[in-house]
Amino acid sequence: MAADRSTAELEQFLAERADHLLRTAVLLAGGREAGEDLLQTAVERLLQRWRRFDGDPEGYLRRTLCNLAIDGKRRAGRWRQKERLLRTDVRPTPDPAGEVDLRDALVRLLLRLPARQRAALVLRYWEQLTDAEAAAVLGCAEGTVRSAVSRGLTRMRELADEWNDTAAMSGREEKRS
Repeated sequence: MAADRSTAELEQFLAERADHLLRTAVLLAGGREAGEDLLQTAVERLLQRWRRFDGDPEGYLRRTLCNLAIDGKRRAGRWRQKERLLRTDVRPTPDPAGEVDLRDALVRLLLRLPARQRAALVLRYWEQLTDAEAAAVLGCAEGTVRSAVSRGLTRMRELADEWNDTAAMSGREEKRS
């Protein structure tokens, strides 16, 4: 059992790692506000255990973020609303900020994946964790992570193809008028 930890230690840890954890939370939750809420909930859970906490606080927070994001029951209503917003016909236009547009498109595609696949992809590619590390965070086998990543990438390709087909169709319709 760890000795009682001070609040100053927690403040220092959060000052050093909060931006990184917030980025992960935003990707898992699908937006800045939802990511902030997700991270706040995870930090509250850590804070309840902080004085007696014995372990890696970042790993604990990462796992808590993933578990909260996967738990779709309390966010089901919000996700249905966001899904309608994601189905707009507005497409990013090519401009000098193409990298920002590409990142936006990837996040939009990522949001259309099931929560476990999204969590696996975020941990593997944005967080750059190994299969073993991602499996530890998600509390599952490495094979499950590899399977979720594979299925998630396949689905993202399908969604991207649909998106490109829709954009090509609307481009042809504009030329006719």
